[in-house]
Amino acid sequence: MTSTGVSGAALAELGTGFTGEVIVPDGSAYDEARTLFNAMIDRRPAVIAQCASTGDVVRAIGFARSAGLEIAVRGGGHGVAGAAATDGGLVVDLRRMNAVTVDPGARTARAGGGATMSHLDRATEAFGLATTGGRVSTTGVGGFTLGGGSGWLERKYGLACDNLVEVELVTADGERIRASEDEHPELFWALHGGGGNFGAATSLTFRLYPLPAVTVGILLWPPEAGPDVVRAYRDFMVTAPGEVGGAAIYLTAPPEDFVPEPLVGRLALALVLTYAGTGPEADAAIAPMLALGHTGGGVLEMPYADLQCMLDDPPGFRNYWSAEYLASLPDEAVDAFCDRAADMVVPSASQHILLPQGGAVANTGTHYPIPWRTAPWVVHPLGLWEATADDERAISWARDLRTDMRPWSAGAVYLNFIGDEGPDRVMAGLGAGNYRRLAAVKARYDPANVFHLNHNIRPG
Repeated sequence: MTSTGVSGAALAELGTGFTGEVIVPDGSAYDEARTLFNAMIDRRPAVIAQCASTGDVVRAIGFARSAGLEIAVRGGGHGVAGAAATDGGLVVDLRRMNAVTVDPGARTARAGGGATMSHLDRATEAFGLATTGGRVSTTGVGGFTLGGGSGWLERKYGLACDNLVEVELVTADGERIRASEDEHPELFWALHGGGGNFGAATSLTFRLYPLPAVTVGILLWPPEAGPDVVRAYRDFMVTAPGEVGGAAIYLTAPPEDFVPEPLVGRLALALVLTYAGTGPEADAAIAPMLALGHTGGGVLEMPYADLQCMLDDPPGFRNYWSAEYLASLPDEAVDAFCDRAADMVVPSASQHILLPQGGAVANTGTHYPIPWRTAPWVVHPLGLWEATADDERAISWARDLRTDMRPWSAGAVYLNFIGDEGPDRVMAGLGAGNYRRLAAVKARYDPANVFHLNHNIRPG
């Protein structure tokens, strides 16, 4: 036996015909290969199978099952719960399968299961096309989309999963399946919010939209201005067109040219204003927020892919995220949101976020298992910090913010925004009726619950 607990002969068998790379704990690439975005997760897989083809994925899953190894599937490795790694099991690592092919005539893009948003956005940018992606470029396309896919363009074009054309995946039995409206339609339905419960997604094809550039505003205020600014933003978003997205964010003001010196390194309120397009319509749409008299910041036109990487956080931070979706946002809720910002770890990369929904989020794909899409607002404490000494404070801030906002809660939650918060929250993320239907799909495609390192749906 090797140090992995897997025999050398078995590993040699896995490696035969494997076009990627098989990495084990005594290999020089092991520590880098097992590292996730969330530095709080420190797991040691027995085998990391860095797949370069769908055939590799089939071989890796079959090997793990025959060896009795727990399976984790890694796309971007960005999820806060650390489900892309396993202690003592096998990681089906898709990161080498990151190619993106764009068909500009059909306005579609096919992304490999290991592609990040940067891969997808840069590929479509060359043709003046885009689709809804995450709010940072490092997010893995697969996990993001299968969980629903919330991003800056969602109010105009819907969630990422609303723009899925087809998904190719490998099941627990090693079967290669293409799911679409016409092939395996019930599975295709389940892949709109059900996450990685049904197999390893090796490619995803998306509908694209003409979008050569976007208009982006980042406006800053000192924290004491927060309640008035957030109320104004709330009222503004009620009538804002679908092209307008954005967020109200308490954060540590960075040392950038557009940040006044007194705010640098301190808590500040930022309004991020996005408009899917440029020109007079964009200027008119965001003008009411510019009239508030911001302390710092400004407005730019840029390619959508540049917007996507503006708020990227480098890896290596400790992470804790959560969310509360709101049925309403009265003045009392605004005050509660703003007051709790004082408990953030500052300075840090943490963000205390209020996001608007509405538009195409609320009226597209309503038959999919995504009960949170009808909520008009979501509060999203996104904790990223460096020192272990700040763990308790950062986690308490996130949990306390949820508690503060619970009087206005809609009850549902986007599972990509949270870690492991228990089965009740999984149910809240999918809906009880949807869960029963999803469990039946799970029983058909993964009856042994092989793919359980996720917001798990148990086979019905």
